[in-house]
Amino acid sequence: MNPSQGFHGSYAAHDVTFLLRQIVMETTPVEEKERLIQSGQRHYSEMLTLESPPSDAHQTLFEQALDDGLERLAREVQALALALQQRRPNRPIVLVSFVRAGVPLGVLLLRALRELGVESEHYGISIVRDKGIDQAAVDWIEQRHAFADIVWVDGWVGKGAIHGELQRSLGNRYPDGEIPLVVLADPTGKAWLSASGEDWLIPFGVLGSTVSGLVSRSILREDGGWHACVNYAHLAEYDVSQQFVDTVDACRCRQQSITAADWADALRHTLLAQSQATIAQLVETYDITNLNRLKPGIAEATRAVMRRVPEHILVQRLDDPNIRLLRHLAESRGIPLQTVGDGLAPYRAITIIKKTT
Repeated sequence: MNPSQGFHGSYAAHDVTFLLRQIVMETTPVEEKERLIQSGQRHYSEMLTLESPPSDAHQTLFEQALDDGLERLAREVQALALALQQRRPNRPIVLVSFVRAGVPLGVLLLRALRELGVESEHYGISIVRDKGIDQAAVDWIEQRHAFADIVWVDGWVGKGAIHGELQRSLGNRYPDGEIPLVVLADPTGKAWLSASGEDWLIPFGVLGSTVSGLVSRSILREDGGWHACVNYAHLAEYDVSQQFVDTVDACRCRQQSITAADWADALRHTLLAQSQATIAQLVETYDITNLNRLKPGIAEATRAVMRRVPEHILVQRLDDPNIRLLRHLAESRGIPLQTVGDGLAPYRAITIIKKTT
């Protein structure tokens, strides 16, 4: 495929086009990657650690999370699609998802919007913390669509780092209003639209490439072209990307009497104050000078245990079914969970990355 036209990963061509260059690169062991990141020698977006297949136990816990959360996920996708239709009446909607966490939600929203009769397209692009959005990919989209029709999609908001990056990259393009960022869950209240402010076990948040089209986390390229990724073909036999969106979409089509997501300003303000107070307390308690070491929310906390070197894993309650996978991964690495109670709210779990320098 012509690299200037994108590719589709393991998704159907009508579901998403990734505006990324596929490359081959050496991998970096996780401990070495952590040392290089924290010493400032390398940025996280310049390195990849080889992604291993999920263990049988990990895969089983994903399937359990999908079983438990299927109807909720299906309802909330429909509620978001209805809200988007209300907020952008009688016009096309161009969904631009951030690789990787935004892509499964973007696929599901695309299908729901098209079923509602909304003209929609869906692209997956890179945004990198501290470095910004892939401007070359944005330019490519703008050559084909009106910028005003773009809606940015991510899976969830943790503490808001990507939201802040979006503001820095594109804030000047929205002088009269906030940037239209849509997510499934936002305990911070920062997103323009979210299905809820609850920190819950989002099924597509607990796997990596095998639920995101077999693409790696995006790799920063500063040569003026699109950012890059690695195609994880070695994980093809474990891939559930298409199966996942098909399963959720089929459930969504069976839902009845769904109303548009109500993302009220009062709720957003409450969540923002609570999340900021919790983060500030953790910064003081654990003497954290680099906020990037904090990974709040079940999805972020879980991914940090999968890909980084954790020092602390904090949870509200040990018996919370939403932390089953996090607990399994922590036990497999010999890291104890620390029960914090309601003081962790609005988050159910937070991982603190180990300081190496």
